[in-house]
Amino acid sequence: MSDGLRVTLRQSAPISLDAELSCAPGELLALVGPSGSGKSTILRCIAGLHTAIEGEVSCGRDTWFNGGVNNSGVNLPPQARRVGLVFQNYALFPHLSAVENVATALGHLPPALRRERAAELLARVHLQGLEMRRPATLSGGQQQRVAVARALARVLDHESAVLLLDEPFSAVDQVTRRKLQSELVRLRRTLNIPIILVTHDLDEARAMADRITILHRGVTLQNGAPDEVLTRPRDASVARLVQLTNVFEGTVSAPLAPGGKPRLTWHDYTFDIENDNGHVPGSRVCWAIPPRYLLLHQRLRPSHGERENAVTGTLIDCTPLGETTSLSIAIDEEPQRPLTFSIPTHVAVRNALRIGEQVGVSLLAAGIHLMPWEALEERRGD
Repeated sequence: MSDGLRVTLRQSAPISLDAELSCAPGELLALVGPSGSGKSTILRCIAGLHTAIEGEVSCGRDTWFNGGVNNSGVNLPPQARRVGLVFQNYALFPHLSAVENVATALGHLPPALRRERAAELLARVHLQGLEMRRPATLSGGQQQRVAVARALARVLDHESAVLLLDEPFSAVDQVTRRKLQSELVRLRRTLNIPIILVTHDLDEARAMADRITILHRGVTLQNGAPDEVLTRPRDASVARLVQLTNVFEGTVSAPLAPGGKPRLTWHDYTFDIENDNGHVPGSRVCWAIPPRYLLLHQRLRPSHGERENAVTGTLIDCTPLGETTSLSIAIDEEPQRPLTFSIPTHVAVRNALRIGEQVGVSLLAAGIHLMPWEALEERRGD
C-alpha cells in the first residue's frame, strides 16, 4: 500500500514499542489493547508529539519520520504533518468559542476565509447555531463534535493526511456514545483518508473498524478483520486480550475415515472441527470457541443442532442481565474452566434453569478454533 499510512516503531523506553501497522485511505483501523500497551504512544508518534528511537512514519508519498542508525534522520514537527487528532478529553481552548476553536486549525487558509470554513465544519458535525458557544456551555457530546470538526480542519482537502482518534467517546454517557459512534460512521464514508481509532472497547472496534490491530506491551500481536481477530485469535494470549473466555487444552485426533478432517479430543469428548489450522493428529493444542457457537439443549423443543458435538455439564451460574442471561456450565472433566455464554432471558425462564442441574450444550464445529499449545493457568473468579 503506497498511498496510505505506514508505521514502524521500535524503542525500549519509556514505553517499549515493537509495532507495525498500516491503514489505507478511507479505512478505519482500531488499535486495541489493555492500558499501557502503547496505543496512545503510537498515536503521539504518528502526530509528531513523541519521537521513537527507531522506525518510520509515512503517509502517502510523504515521509514524516525516518529514524535510527541506518535511516535518513527525517523527523517533521507536528505542524508539518497533516494530522487531525481528537484527544480523550477533547483539549479545547476554554476561552475560545466553538468556531474559534476550529479556526485555530485552519492556519493554512487566508485569515478572511477561516471563520467561514470553521462554520462549515461545525455544520458538518451538526452544531449549527452553536458556533459562538464556549466549551463550558456545551455538553460532552457537543464538545466532542467541536474536537472532531477541529481535527477535520487539518486534514480535509489534503492527500497525505490522517485522522487520529484517541478514546474519543470515553468521556460521554452510553446513550451519547452510541449516537456519536453512529455519526462518525456516517462521517467517515465521506472521508478518503486513513483513520486510526484507539479504543479498549471490543464491541466498539467490531462495530466501527475495517481492521483491528491487537497490541500488548507495545508489540503488535495480530492484525485483521474484526471478526477474524475476535473469533480466531493467533494464540491463547491474544484470546485472553480479546476476552474469549472459552479457551481450553486438547489434542488433535485422526479423522474417522481416510481423507477426512481431523478431530479434536477434549478429555472424554471428541469433536468434529472444520479447520485444523495445520495441526497434525497427535498435536497438543489450545482451542477456543466464541459464545455464539454454543447451543443450549432446550428441554421443551429440541433442535437439530443438539446432535453436534454435544457435552453435558453442571450449571454453576445463571445470572439474568436484562434481556440476556449469563450461563456458566462446568464440564465434569474440567470444573475450573467452565463454558460461558449468554442466552435470551425468556429462554432461560422457559427452560426453568436451576443452578446445580445437569444441562446439555452443543459446540458447533464452525466455531471451534485451534491454536498453538501452551499451558493455561487455572481460571480464578473475578
